[in-house]
Amino acid sequence: MQVSVFLGVSLDGFIAREDFSLDWLEQVQTDPPEDTGYTDFMASVDVLVMGRHTYDSVLAFPTWPYAGKQVVVLSSRELYPVHGETFRRGPLPELIGALEAEGVRRVYLDGGAVVRQGLAAGLVTDMTLAWLPTVLGRGRPLFGPELAESRWTLQASRSFPSGLVQATYRHQL
Repeated sequence: MQVSVFLGVSLDGFIAREDFSLDWLEQVQTDPPEDTGYTDFMASVDVLVMGRHTYDSVLAFPTWPYAGKQVVVLSSRELYPVHGETFRRGPLPELIGALEAEGVRRVYLDGGAVVRQGLAAGLVTDMTLAWLPTVLGRGRPLFGPELAESRWTLQASRSFPSGLVQATYRHQL
């Protein structure tokens, strides 16, 4: 099974502001939108797994961006589905194992805590990171000191007129 990450990251390694706001990502919105491959990526995803803070941020979007996708939210607090999503407690490796047993081929991990759990457990097979031309100074980091050293192979990279630089890496096992 493929466990993927597809995230926007500030130059200083943050994926959200301290208050979990994602407003700074809007700076690279262009008309027409740049094709970062996100639409094709989402078409290949069977299940999206995100953390509670990411879920709360996405709920504030004008429209639910995951219509038609199975969404699982990891949370220790009880929640009520708004768009057909499900909620799970417990460790990420157990959830990934259950999804694999169900025949899921590709999982998209979203949100800092969930991505770090996936990296720490050695579950992430590939990452596409889009570096935005912004230094936030502080915020919610993508990586943290709890992660062990790991090796990744660059699969592709490209830059966009907006200043965004995207790189896709595959985990070296």
